[in-house]
Amino acid sequence: MTGRVVHFEVPFSDGERAKNFYREVFGWQVNEYPEMDYTGVATGPVAETGMPAEPGYIGGGMFERRPEYPKGPVITIDVPSIDEALSTIRSKGGEQVGEKIAVGEMGFAAYFTDPEGNVLGLWENAAPS
Repeated sequence: MTGRVVHFEVPFSDGERAKNFYREVFGWQVNEYPEMDYTGVATGPVAETGMPAEPGYIGGGMFERRPEYPKGPVITIDVPSIDEALSTIRSKGGEQVGEKIAVGEMGFAAYFTDPEGNVLGLWENAAPS
């Protein structure tokens, strides 16, 4: 388990307002992924792959606030196996929130709550083909 923070998410009620705020205040680049109903966020320079081109920062995303999604910002933690991580999380007093979902061909994501009630995310890279 790497346990590294690899992504963040910011929910919004008004997408244009939120995207403009972060673009104008912090210079974030936003990229729409309509097929996933998601907005990718680059907080620094990106390589041709779309991944951070410099060490020291992470990218993230934004999504419309809905009942089945977290209500506030989320940090996402890299794990080799979401299923194993969720098993450990449950054994230590946390709870799974929703289902594990495929994110295109990139990997899988899931949400959980820690014993304090905080919602966090998990990320599992897809196996190389």
